[in-house]
Amino acid sequence: MVTNVPRHPVIDALREEWSTLDTLVSGLDDDQWSAPSTLEGWTVSDIVAHITGTEWALTGREVEATRDVSVLDHVKNSMGELNERWLDYYRDRSRRQLMDDFHEVIATRLTALEGMTAREWDAEGFTPAGTDTYGRFMRIRIFDCWVHEIDIRDSLDLGAPDDILPATSARKEMVASLPFVIGKRAQAPAGSTVTVDFTGVAPRAVHIAVEERAAVVPALDGPADTTLTVDLVEYARLIGGRPTADPSKVAIAGDRGLGEKIVASLHYLI
Repeated sequence: MVTNVPRHPVIDALREEWSTLDTLVSGLDDDQWSAPSTLEGWTVSDIVAHITGTEWALTGREVEATRDVSVLDHVKNSMGELNERWLDYYRDRSRRQLMDDFHEVIATRLTALEGMTAREWDAEGFTPAGTDTYGRFMRIRIFDCWVHEIDIRDSLDLGAPDDILPATSARKEMVASLPFVIGKRAQAPAGSTVTVDFTGVAPRAVHIAVEERAAVVPALDGPADTTLTVDLVEYARLIGGRPTADPSKVAIAGDRGLGEKIVASLHYLI
């Protein structure tokens, strides 16, 4: 089943998130810019390079490998190799050159997205979550950039994101993966129900019912067998396996055994 995503809310959220990232990193001093990040092998500036390189790749631009990055411990797949090639490319360039490229590619991408037809937006193709619509891919891009904003903030102790629009889009992407986490990874038994109550910047209670497969449902007939209450930013850290993630910050009510299995299964991002 494909995911049809409204175009303009996603483009608006991307625009806002990229603007927030621009303001955030432009205000860093040189020590903060070059500081180690919470991501293995990456500095704060590498995170900016990753976001910039990914958007360039979506325009069809490529960079040549300068070393065998597949041997790096934190590189798990071909996407990770592509990421490292872009980091190597920008490590040979100045901060000004990277930020100039960031501004250029964001302007290029926004123009391209605004010019897409409905058919192009809804066309099926590659996404990091498998074959789905291009609109779904762009919602994943919001999620990825928002999570990397958290990474930058956590690396420099700059607090949590507070922009509601990109956080709401990121939450929708995380909600889309809840049936996979609860039904497949945590192996919640048929007939069970789970509520995940997201708090913080974009709060929402999400209900999952497990029958033949787990699925998000609008409501439950009664209280869920297990309810997890977690701040949205903390949940993003947990599913990304970040070193700053703290499983103890997930409050569990009801069936504690099932709740603990779900919390232990949250890390699914590579």
